[in-house]
Amino acid sequence: MLVSATEMLKKAHDGHYAVPAFNINNLEWTKSILKACEEMKSPVILGVSEGAAKYMCGFKNVADMVKNVHDAMVITVPVALHLDHGTYDGAKACIEAGFTSVMFDGSHYPIAENIEKSKEIIAYAHAKGISVECEVGGIGGTEDGVTSMGEVADPEECRLINDLGVDFLAAGIGNIHGVYPENWAGLNFEVLAKIQEVTNGRPLVLHGGSGIPKDQIKKAISLGVSKINVNTELQLEFAKATRQYIEEGKDRQGKGYDPRKLLAPGCEAIVNKCKAMIQDFGSDNKA
Repeated sequence: MLVSATEMLKKAHDGHYAVPAFNINNLEWTKSILKACEEMKSPVILGVSEGAAKYMCGFKNVADMVKNVHDAMVITVPVALHLDHGTYDGAKACIEAGFTSVMFDGSHYPIAENIEKSKEIIAYAHAKGISVECEVGGIGGTEDGVTSMGEVADPEECRLINDLGVDFLAAGIGNIHGVYPENWAGLNFEVLAKIQEVTNGRPLVLHGGSGIPKDQIKKAISLGVSKINVNTELQLEFAKATRQYIEEGKDRQGKGYDPRKLLAPGCEAIVNKCKAMIQDFGSDNKA
């Protein structure tokens, strides 16, 4: 049974570790991530962007697939199915489709409109026992075709969204989606500390978790980050392993062209990378 993310993130915040939020893109991603988390005894949040949901034939299909895979694999660790960077309409659709957690990203709206829309989504989701994440200050990089540099959130705006009763809060602290450029300035820990102070110990979310140095990850966790989003890093690992398989000509050996064999090295690479990141985040044996 899938669960909301509220309890697992409260435990993570109290225990000073972070729950991995690994984005899924298909069946293989779902199986590989759940396998890694079950083996490491780590709670997990399966993130789904609206673009990935469209690719997988809609929110309902994603929810049904994840539930069926979860049950077929006899997964015992806590698993939340979460909409990542959701629109207002997308968040409502996911709540109806069977997701157990949603993110409403109103960071591109003026703060008053962000507050109003966030308030509505929180009320709608909480009535059904579903956890909600909201965002203040855009996360840089490219997300579903929208590109921006890493912004730094206004702590006062974070306080206003926090006071609506959101379950966890994403706030820009210089982090970006995708591959980090060589001239990246790093995370702004001074602002992160202020945000945690004004949100009264609310679990915070670090987007763009792929490629952030381990020491910065650990410091962010010590300052209240309880959920770290990862997508790009798993895609790169999958692509690297798949490329190696084909370059070595293994797809031309026997039935190496069978998609189950062709995709197996990439899936194994995802499992291994998830395990390593779970250890970095400190969520192993916390299920």
